[in-house]
Amino acid sequence: MKKILSPLILLILTFSCSTKSAHGLEEALMTIKGHDITVELARTNEERQTGLMHRESLDEDRGMLFIFDDERTRSFWMKNTLIPLSIAYIDRDGVIVDIRDMEPLDTSSVPSAAPAMYALEVNQGKFREWGVRPGYRLVLPEEVR
Repeated sequence: MKKILSPLILLILTFSCSTKSAHGLEEALMTIKGHDITVELARTNEERQTGLMHRESLDEDRGMLFIFDDERTRSFWMKNTLIPLSIAYIDRDGVIVDIRDMEPLDTSSVPSAAPAMYALEVNQGKFREWGVRPGYRLVLPEEVR
């Protein structure tokens, strides 16, 4: 039986996980629609809880990928986060289910529109600038899963 893909746009991501960030997190090089960014990988509860808190800036070519063990509705907030961010919630198959903008220091909950296993934070407006929207599919390599 031949599988027919829905009209998702595949975005190929490449990763190279050989370095650590200045904050001690594993880093990966990621390409989204031709834009190379370096993401810090937040794998543990502590890394995910701290996220990008207390940082005064985020380089244009950087972000953070939050990796969870299961897929469910996720919610983020901006407590102690000084940088305006955009977040893409991504399901277990790599499909972006929601993209939201978040404001610095806002303690309001920003829930995903659907269950997600990953979340990718970048500088606010970057997904829009790159033309990335919900429904796009990211191909995540095994080393990130």
